[in-house]
Amino acid sequence: MRLSQVLGEFAATLLHKLAPRAKPEDVIALLDAFGPIQLVPLDGDVILRAVQAHAQYGLHYYHGMIVAAAERGGCQKIWSEDLNAGQKYFGVRSKTPLSEETERPTWERQS
Repeated sequence: MRLSQVLGEFAATLLHKLAPRAKPEDVIALLDAFGPIQLVPLDGDVILRAVQAHAQYGLHYYHGMIVAAAERGGCQKIWSEDLNAGQKYFGVRSKTPLSEETERPTWERQS
């Protein structure tokens, strides 16, 4: 699942905020690689659910949109450092990608 606004911000960050900036052809290749992933359109229902996430969980509206899109897309997990790790938002659990609790591939696990 991907939200069109998140994809746009990802491209803008690569093109304008990195030092050195990403080459446009590299950004195009990345966006093409994401092509098969289902796009959740930003419509009135997602916006309404984002406001409900703000009211129910105290999320910033933008984070509420991500939660709403994940719920609509049938996701079980959201990987984000901006949400409370382990908390469920409308049934979708948040995971922090860089935390100690993150499952590592078997070749990275210590015995």
